[in-house]
Amino acid sequence: MGAMWFDSHVHFDRFVAQERLETLLEKAASAQVNRLLSVGGSPEANALSRRLAAAYEGLIFASAGYDRDLADVAYDASALEVQVADPLVRAVGETGLDYFHQQDNKKAQQALFGLNLELAVRYEKPVIVHSRAADEDTLAMLGDYAGRRREYPGVLHCFTLDRACARRLLDVGFMISFSGIVTFANADALREVVAYVPDDRLLVETDAPYLAPVPERGKENEPALVVHTGAKLAELRGCSVAAVAQLSMQNAWNLFGCGKRESVE
Repeated sequence: MGAMWFDSHVHFDRFVAQERLETLLEKAASAQVNRLLSVGGSPEANALSRRLAAAYEGLIFASAGYDRDLADVAYDASALEVQVADPLVRAVGETGLDYFHQQDNKKAQQALFGLNLELAVRYEKPVIVHSRAADEDTLAMLGDYAGRRREYPGVLHCFTLDRACARRLLDVGFMISFSGIVTFANADALREVVAYVPDDRLLVETDAPYLAPVPERGKENEPALVVHTGAKLAELRGCSVAAVAQLSMQNAWNLFGCGKRESVE
């Protein structure tokens, strides 16, 4: 048995719509990727994640949240609460702030992010955070939120910030997840952060179907390819690939197991 992987961030919508889910899961299993987190972010994505977690118990886990794309629409906060409260839902998200694509609705984004964080506190579930070009506001809101959580407050997914931001996230208990971006030629600054993250805070993800790692960059990403990102993390941390697989598996299990330390075998 080789290294076993937990892909902590997958968008399954396209694969399900195109009836490619079973093929995707077979390829993942062949690559020893045997746990996956199906990410929510909209009412539809949340419902899909829940259905997948029910159908593939022990293989796929669900999250539910409202992402920043919904900040300007008439979203239903009570409907989100029902989805977050579902026992199959292990995390809130993805959610967060993105000022790169839109800056004229910062307050609306912050309000929606705050709603997700409030539900994460209320239901004692970790939050999966997206942040782009919004470092200070993201870190300020997460600092306030983390102060209300006892353990495992959440993860900054697809981390692309600097070492100082990493330090601030670590200081408030967050995990940090790296995607295929860490393999890109222009990611030297990001690679410098990889060895800085402690063993018990490191996660690995694909963000499939986006951000396929080298040597598959430019193609559609899928969970089986998380092994390439894992291998780059091992190289940068000066450890074995098996070590990265094991610690990232345990960290994901701790986080999405709602704080309970359970066997990952």
